[in-house]
Amino acid sequence: MRWSLLSAFLLSLSPVGVFGQSSTVDAYFAFETPIAKANLLANIGADGSSAHNAKPGIVIASPSTSDPDYLYTWTRDAALVFRTLIDQFTLGQDDTLSPLINEYIAAQTILQQVSNPSGTVSTGGLGEPKFNIDMTAFTGSWGRPQRDGPALRAIALITWANSLNTSQANDLWPILKLDLDYVALHWNETTFDLWEEVSSSSFFTTAVQHRALRQGATLAYALGQIDSFSTYSTQADNTLCFLQSYWNPSGYMTANTGGGRTGKDANTVLASIHTFDPLAGCDSVTFQPCSDRALLSLLSYVQSFDIYAINNGIPSNQGSATGRYSEDVYYNGNPWYLTTLAVAEQLYDALIVWNTTGSLTVTSVSLPFFTNLVPNTTEGTYLSYTNTYAVLTAAVRAYADSFVSVVAKYTPADGSLAEQFTRTDGTPTSARDLTWSYAALLTANNARNGVVPASWGAAGLEVPARCVGGIKIPTTFVINATTVLGENIHITGSVPALQNWSPTDALLLSDDAYPTWTITVALPANAVIEYKYLRNNNGQITWESDPNHKITTPSTGLYTIFDQWH
Repeated sequence: MRWSLLSAFLLSLSPVGVFGQSSTVDAYFAFETPIAKANLLANIGADGSSAHNAKPGIVIASPSTSDPDYLYTWTRDAALVFRTLIDQFTLGQDDTLSPLINEYIAAQTILQQVSNPSGTVSTGGLGEPKFNIDMTAFTGSWGRPQRDGPALRAIALITWANSLNTSQANDLWPILKLDLDYVALHWNETTFDLWEEVSSSSFFTTAVQHRALRQGATLAYALGQIDSFSTYSTQADNTLCFLQSYWNPSGYMTANTGGGRTGKDANTVLASIHTFDPLAGCDSVTFQPCSDRALLSLLSYVQSFDIYAINNGIPSNQGSATGRYSEDVYYNGNPWYLTTLAVAEQLYDALIVWNTTGSLTVTSVSLPFFTNLVPNTTEGTYLSYTNTYAVLTAAVRAYADSFVSVVAKYTPADGSLAEQFTRTDGTPTSARDLTWSYAALLTANNARNGVVPASWGAAGLEVPARCVGGIKIPTTFVINATTVLGENIHITGSVPALQNWSPTDALLLSDDAYPTWTITVALPANAVIEYKYLRNNNGQITWESDPNHKITTPSTGLYTIFDQWH
């Protein structure tokens, strides 16, 4: 493989010489940013040179048509890409983007109405994760629903609506209302996560749903949509309350309530940067990038990737390659360009806030993050004129730059960014020219340059004393059961979420950790629930013996039940 002169230079240096070198990162962003912008636009129909004749305004995930086939449009990816472009337009960085943004809006208006395996526009179809690039439904097997898409689309379009006059914003309202109503109705139901693998509750999804509802309430009030304002405000409070339940006392935000993994996942880093509000300070309630919880969680996530061969020998205070999660096996479980850039972006966002407020606070929670960079750091608040502030912020910036240096090191000669690079030698792999990778490069560069996005209303929020409005408890059922070939374990019980004792509609448990079977279901809080497991062997049903299992769900948090077949 050819490498750019920049990459060849980086490879010629020792890791200590590469990482944290500001001039190297300056050079890389100068080289890569125009390429990323051009390649991102090339993946948008109808005029994008790599878009395979996609319909106007449709974002393809990648031009790759095999190994893997990513020639589809994902609601999530498209929203994140267009929020990047909308930010560039509204912040005055590119005034040519308005026609393309309007094509995106027109395309999404059509896609909202396309019936699909998740349902119709009024029966859950907005949770469908992906569509064909001709805007027809994808009908193959997939992890559905994915409830982050409507929230992310609403965030992008509200950002656009805020730049319009009242009449234009009113024209956009019906499209927004569909997504916001979906979020308000379904925020406390299970969903596949952003990696499309785990069906449970997902931190990233809950975080962007909260932001969407908060922004939606503000816009609804401005447009005189008072009923919607009331609904979205109430559910935003409940979502914020639920968001707190993901915190693991071990020192990180748990990515998913199900899945059987540690929970250390890029999911949480991406949630922090995509809910960044420059006016919210270092608020831990909304997991702002410089909050103590977000910093400690970031450290836990980064340190979980010492399993990669390309990270061997890199000191803990220098950047390394990161992937989705350490247990990943997709394409052998590699680092991703976008996740490694996301780490840098979170740190750049933190610097924006510290430099704006003129102070930095080290708490008992964030202390391990800071001592990893500056060993003698102690708890306290350091004002911008102090030497400690200068030392800590310089260390954080160097640390952020060192993650970009990793990406630069494994960027090919032509500046193309695939989805992944191999954990053994950094060769690009999986889908080529991933649109989200290019968007991640652009947003990381903006954050490094101190470009401040618009506030979305996170400042001063408080967690309600009591969560109301139908809060659901992510409840994980775990049972040990040996089975014969073709036999599966299902569960059903006394509430709709457990299919009301229906053996034909009983929920299938996952056997990923066989003979342990698991499933996570969102159950009503403070509820007495009875249930049973059953075996289904090609339609032959065998129930557990009496008595029924019986539980009372808690009022908040996560709940796990360990059962034995009887």
